[in-house]
Amino acid sequence: MEPDPAQVYSPAEDTALLCMTALRELRAGDRVLEIGTGSGAVAAAIVDKVRCLIASDINPHAVALVSRLGIPVIRADLTAGIRGPFDLILFNPPYLPTSPEERIDDWLEYALDGGESGRTVIDRFLVEADSALCPQGRILLLVSSLTGLSEVLGTAAACGYRAKVVADQAVEDEILYVLRLERPEGRPGVMQRIE
Repeated sequence: MEPDPAQVYSPAEDTALLCMTALRELRAGDRVLEIGTGSGAVAAAIVDKVRCLIASDINPHAVALVSRLGIPVIRADLTAGIRGPFDLILFNPPYLPTSPEERIDDWLEYALDGGESGRTVIDRFLVEADSALCPQGRILLLVSSLTGLSEVLGTAAACGYRAKVVADQAVEDEILYVLRLERPEGRPGVMQRIE
């Protein structure tokens, strides 16, 4: 497939913040999964610093573009079909609150449309991530003040994660946050359905 770069999320402030935070978080022996890799900018910055890295995206244009960078990439919807365990999962999800009439029905929309609350994909991810994470694994999740930080923290807690803000940055009319999620010591993940 010939990728259309216009259908792939271009690196922006959120990409840079997640990348900077990931570089601080990495351990040399980590097995890393980046979900929603988009342009592959974060994966490209860390691939040589970890034991292994797999990038994924639901967007076939992103997958084709990232494969040209020589980064191992698969097409997947969140963790569906992905076998772990991974020590670190990175995710810059679609977090913009989007009403049905605002939808544009193209591949780029998958990188932007967070549903009416901005948390539709984030909530799904928090329920599903446990299946790909090793027992002592960590997650770096980027969220926006537009999405509702306290609501995301509440969902993370309901899914059995201890979460804290490890980076933030004001950008135009929002604040970007990177959350570090992990399970409390010795406690397996709790998989609950979020309604």
